[in-house]
Amino acid sequence: MKKWICMLLGICLLLSGCGASSPEETNEEQTETLKVVATVFPAYDFARAAAGDKAEVSLLLPPGAESHSYEPTPADILAVQECDLFLYLGGESDAWVETILSAVEPKGQTLRMIDCVELLEEETVEGMEELPGHEDHGEGEVREMDEHVWTSPKNAAAITRAIGAKMAELDADNAQVYTEGAETYAQQIEVLDQEFADFFAGCEDKTIVFGDRFPLRYFAEEFGLTYYAAFPGCSTQTEPSAATVAFLTDKVREEQIPTVWYIEFSNHLVADSIAEAAGAQTAMFHTCHNVSAQDLESGATYCSLMERNLETLREYF
Repeated sequence: MKKWICMLLGICLLLSGCGASSPEETNEEQTETLKVVATVFPAYDFARAAAGDKAEVSLLLPPGAESHSYEPTPADILAVQECDLFLYLGGESDAWVETILSAVEPKGQTLRMIDCVELLEEETVEGMEELPGHEDHGEGEVREMDEHVWTSPKNAAAITRAIGAKMAELDADNAQVYTEGAETYAQQIEVLDQEFADFFAGCEDKTIVFGDRFPLRYFAEEFGLTYYAAFPGCSTQTEPSAATVAFLTDKVREEQIPTVWYIEFSNHLVADSIAEAAGAQTAMFHTCHNVSAQDLESGATYCSLMERNLETLREYF
């Protein structure tokens, strides 16, 4: 709490400090270029595809950062306050965003990715470690919604169009650029979506095992996959119980599942352990939640990362 208080005080000093631009200067600058800030990589990628060269789009989370445990800097808070459009997930993993928004009123507008599509509830499947506080969903209890909406390509296309529409609303002079850019990218995503559908249509067994967190429920739901994993998508745990490891190992061995999967930035020790015990191999599935500095510099996109996933599935599934 002290850290947050100091941070917010710092931002107040920045905002009221000497040398700040006058309102007239700020307004002129904003009319020249629409400024968009996104917390996570998918929103950043969708927005820059829509933007063309007409808007300035920036990614708030540094490459490789984990949004579930991210602590924003005073510069981040200032960026959120000063931008014309702030894009964020809106789920449990970026609860810190709500803290920012309640403390510092943004000058622009906000758009939550979870408001762009139909949501699914968080799910704990057989053998999976429970999230603390999620064990009992009694009558009348409100369940958490799964926030990893972009992992379904259908959802990704819908979110892209929604972002383009919002940018067009905010910058009418360049509205056609934004809507056409968003539509072009959404159609690229839909082509990829069909490629995934064609691949899974040819799979007799669509069971997938993750020795890791599983933030891919929307992906699994769209393509009719049965999944087992060590942890739910928003878990911060890294060491599953012996019972969970034994269950997943038996599942892989008994159903002769060839691959145990893990996600980006994972140490994949659990997946390695399960695979070794069951006589399987391991492979990485990129959830696109964030990217490495190398991927960002090399121009990685949602489409390129998902295309990479498709090629990996063809090799290992």
